[in-house]
Amino acid sequence: MGNGTIILVSRLDPHLHTPMYFFLTHLSSIELISVTCIIPQMLVNLSGPDKSISFIGCVVQLLLTLGLGGTECVLLAMMAYDRYVAICQPLHYLTLMPPQLCWTLAGISWLIGFSNSFVHTPITMTLPRCGHNRINHFYCETPPIIQLACVDTTNYKKEIMMLSSIFLVFPLSLILVSYGRIAHSVLRIKAPGGRQKVFGTCGSHLTVVSIFYSTIIYVYMTPKPKLSHDVTKFVALLYNLIQALINPIIYTLRNRDVKEAIRKLLMRKQKRGDIGFS
Repeated sequence: MGNGTIILVSRLDPHLHTPMYFFLTHLSSIELISVTCIIPQMLVNLSGPDKSISFIGCVVQLLLTLGLGGTECVLLAMMAYDRYVAICQPLHYLTLMPPQLCWTLAGISWLIGFSNSFVHTPITMTLPRCGHNRINHFYCETPPIIQLACVDTTNYKKEIMMLSSIFLVFPLSLILVSYGRIAHSVLRIKAPGGRQKVFGTCGSHLTVVSIFYSTIIYVYMTPKPKLSHDVTKFVALLYNLIQALINPIIYTLRNRDVKEAIRKLLMRKQKRGDIGFS
């Protein structure tokens, strides 16, 4: 409901038709699809003795979660670049971030994320498992599925580690560079109110980036012998489900424009629902 509300408000309120909320809509769409992909099956497995998932269902979960995770990595970097342009080049913001460029950046994010997913999902799901089909996890994810393989997967794990590094290091580097430039600009602002406004604008995005990248790096970059299954599942819960819950809370509670847009829509609905009598 939270992510759906952000998507709806960003579409209905003309004041939110800006690059920032365009990217936020895509981020909320990612979280909404991810939750829909994982939670229903998880609730079914938790509510009764049946703990199974079909092979096709497992393939779909892996394909979507892997693709959405990669898309979010790149999209968060695009959002950081958008904040850099808005704060460091405010007079040229609309010129430097036209709608065509926003659609291109969003399209690149989705293309990169799902290109990686369409490559690795078939490889992961076709590894010989020799009858092993019990996944020690609450959904189908690459690391626990690879652990079921009865062949040497050392080279494949190295390949995953390398691609994970690319997906994490390059977008994270762009985020750090963008916020480094933002911090440099903020230090030159004399008015305290101006600094507070900048921190309010960037605080929500930085919070989301910190949660997402810290959990992803912990799972995909930490040597597997040092990770227990319970810790891995808990961290996966954070970046797949908990973040989908707290993202709309972070962006609505820390964002005055979104709160004002929601208030206007509720007031408009209330006025339409009022009736008179004679």
